[in-house]
Amino acid sequence: MESINIFSLGIGQGELGVTPLQMANIMCIIANKGHFFTPHIVKKINDQSNKTRNLAEQHRTKVSTDKFDAIQDGMQRVVEAGTGRIAQFGKVVICGKTGTAQNPHGKDHSLFVAFAPRENPKIAIAVMVENSGFGAAWAAPVASLMMEQYLTDSISRPELYERMINGNLLPTRSDSLLKKSDSPDVPIIEPVVAVKPKKP
Repeated sequence: MESINIFSLGIGQGELGVTPLQMANIMCIIANKGHFFTPHIVKKINDQSNKTRNLAEQHRTKVSTDKFDAIQDGMQRVVEAGTGRIAQFGKVVICGKTGTAQNPHGKDHSLFVAFAPRENPKIAIAVMVENSGFGAAWAAPVASLMMEQYLTDSISRPELYERMINGNLLPTRSDSLLKKSDSPDVPIIEPVVAVKPKKP
């Protein structure tokens, strides 16, 4: 039984619980081949560095540097020839991984983690879009647009941007109080009356 749990946790299932910030930090570790800094929000105020909790101190994992090449190779292939192809933009070499988090309460959650560029990385990112299905459906495009804006200060795929901005991921159910109005963006509310079924 123990080996089954190890296999399950090894592919990110079972009792594994990871926050988006932790996933982004793991991307930093992979991008930097073993070292990272404590995640923080404020780097400096005016000209004074934030010295809280030794934020400038570099931490190292116990994994040797040479082991990260294989991980980066695999993540690059995910974006160039695998499930993360939608994340590509320009000539930037992106390393990423799509994911689908199972959700017992509805549609699965869409996940994507990445860093770019592969050489001299400038950004690491983790995106989770709740109740939106596979990682390539929503999280990868959102992360890709964010990375492109950060790295190039522009968006080269306006149609993808529009699809992400105008997408509607609100859950819908047949017994919902929401009904369509004449305008697709404005739902109207109508009371729902419970009707007792007739006996045959």
